[in-house]
Amino acid sequence: MGDRIGFVLKGYPRLSETFIAQEIRALEQRGLPITLYSLRHPTDTSVHPVHREIEAPVHYLPEYLKDEPDRVKAAIAACRSMSGYGDLLALWERDFARDATTNRVRRLGQAFVLAAELDPAITWLHAHFLHTPASVTRYAAMLRGLPWSVSAHAKDIWTSPDWEKREKLEDCAWAVTCTRANAEHLASLAPADRVECVYHGLDLSRFPVPGANAANDVPVIVSVGRAVPKKGYDDLLAALALIERPFRFIHIGGGGLVDDLKTQAAELGLADRIEWRGAQPQEAVLQAYREADIFALASRITDDGDRDGLPNVIVEAQSQRLPVVATAVSAIPELIRDGETGLLVPPKDPTAMAAVLTRLLDDPDLARRMGAEGEITVRRDFDLDACIGRLAERFGLQAA
Repeated sequence: MGDRIGFVLKGYPRLSETFIAQEIRALEQRGLPITLYSLRHPTDTSVHPVHREIEAPVHYLPEYLKDEPDRVKAAIAACRSMSGYGDLLALWERDFARDATTNRVRRLGQAFVLAAELDPAITWLHAHFLHTPASVTRYAAMLRGLPWSVSAHAKDIWTSPDWEKREKLEDCAWAVTCTRANAEHLASLAPADRVECVYHGLDLSRFPVPGANAANDVPVIVSVGRAVPKKGYDDLLAALALIERPFRFIHIGGGGLVDDLKTQAAELGLADRIEWRGAQPQEAVLQAYREADIFALASRITDDGDRDGLPNVIVEAQSQRLPVVATAVSAIPELIRDGETGLLVPPKDPTAMAAVLTRLLDDPDLARRMGAEGEITVRRDFDLDACIGRLAERFGLQAA
């Protein structure tokens, strides 16, 4: 495929995007030379161990064009002599006519900087996320006359207009996405054989077989995820308030709704049962799984179409033999077989969520059996070494 691949990311490093970091590291270990280009600077105060292992250099594009006007102007001047300059302006004008936003202007400016400052050894660009990162990648690839590809995930798929997804999928060399539900939707908009489902998988070396199950006097329910609408934490709190037996609840994750959720928990009389730990590095998340008895997630589809794909935290929790209670949304049923490897309930149904959580709290043997079956499934079907093989082949590498 070439000497070096440029990965364009929304932000780097990010605690909530472990799946991207583990993929980058796995590809590096298979011999792929990567340079990272990030549209945003990091905001998390810590990183996962995998971030410290990644060898790829990182370059940050202007997060806001107004903050680096001289850099943007110099990039535009450098791009005017590129063969794709005229075609790009025509494409961007068509895009802007359908999406007249400041974000669309920022995508163009970032693309100029990416194309102007691109490492000359890079002969292929790859975007993570089909919305803004893919736009910047597509524009820069057109300027430089390079092929490009994309990994699509969740929000980027379900909140982007069909016209934009269709045109990007026609233009890219190939696209991968992490669930069958995603792949079926994107394939309906794309040329034949353009889209492929490649699960993220889990680096099981970082999630080794757990020891004995937790032995808590008061059962612990844990959930890991950002406090954003699609995660349904208000529904989960409402469900917890309906449980009539003792328990403790641990939440790990950042997000803009944390204060609202704390207020809701106090109003529901749950404040003294909940520990809000905020965003945590992977070592602390793993420890929390091992302290817990049940994992719960109440994902839902929001009014703008945003939704989870297959949350990696469910895969992580199952790797630690935790029984999982989740909602039957998007690709979650691709992993959770209801009644076998976990329990599924409808989204936005706190009563149903409370009932199945109570069922597991009342029946520790059932919880242990489901936890054990979930672990078997993850270690058999979601091992990163196996899942990364097809992506490695896409980049011209051998699968192992």
